[in-house]
Amino acid sequence: MQTCFHLAYHVRDLDASRAFYGKVLGCREGRSTETWVDFDFFGHQISLHLGEPFPVSNTGRVGEHMVPMPHLGLVMAMDDWTALAERLKGQEVDFVIPPSVRFRGEPGEQATMFFRDPSGNPIEVKAFADLGKVYAT
Repeated sequence: MQTCFHLAYHVRDLDASRAFYGKVLGCREGRSTETWVDFDFFGHQISLHLGEPFPVSNTGRVGEHMVPMPHLGLVMAMDDWTALAERLKGQEVDFVIPPSVRFRGEPGEQATMFFRDPSGNPIEVKAFADLGKVYAT
């Protein structure tokens, strides 16, 4: 049985979050109140609550990059990742790390991209040619 994760975090503006997660990322909106909204985040549940987001700093060294920490991440199949990368480029998303491949030729070779939601919450979406190699060393 496959399970999904649930993650709840703060955003500053629900309308801007609805536009970003719903229209830009293409996530289906679920339940909501005047202080929070749920989204189907590619098969997982995220709950965006009004408040001040976590402080973020570029302290995570991954390959040649210092990546924003903490961040929400997602691993997709390569075809889905490629389609999302093209969608985000078409939406003129401001990438922290543009869609690219890192660790080329190594066991951990992966496609990755980093961007932020309107509240500054960093999101990484990555993909592997073979999802069975997500934990390869």
